[in-house]
Amino acid sequence: MEFLASYHPQLVHFPIALFIVYTFLETVGLLFKKEAFTKAAFIILILGVAGALAAVLTGNQAEEAWQYWNKGSKALLEEHETYATITLWYFVGVLILRTLFVINVEIKNKFVAYATKMKIVFVLLAIAGCFFVYETGQHGGKMVYKHGVGVSIDKQAQQTPVKDED
Repeated sequence: MEFLASYHPQLVHFPIALFIVYTFLETVGLLFKKEAFTKAAFIILILGVAGALAAVLTGNQAEEAWQYWNKGSKALLEEHETYATITLWYFVGVLILRTLFVINVEIKNKFVAYATKMKIVFVLLAIAGCFFVYETGQHGGKMVYKHGVGVSIDKQAQQTPVKDED
């Protein structure tokens, strides 16, 4: 499955975009009280979690290839991996809660005040989740732009390992 590693740079942008769009739609749905935005947010959240899963799986494969070529900056790699894993599981948790909320509202359609409070909670959870997305991207970006990870195998082979000061 090492061939999946080469797809990591392309796949990581989908969950980043989808989680940010999820946050935007969740907020717009709450502010304008439009169920269409809230339902769209739920669908985008599902797609974002699926994209994050793909990004983490391909990232794990990319990690093996990276460790072969670069012996330095292991701390940066581990921080990136930690934030990526936290991001994935955080949004899986949000998705589970969101699914339970949708099921509860559909079955017991009488909790309108409860629904508004829960929508506020989901907006806050989405905003907090964007922090994890940011940190994951920040560490991944340092790996690419500071250490040349994934730029090309030829370039990585010529590079001398760089110690990470961060």
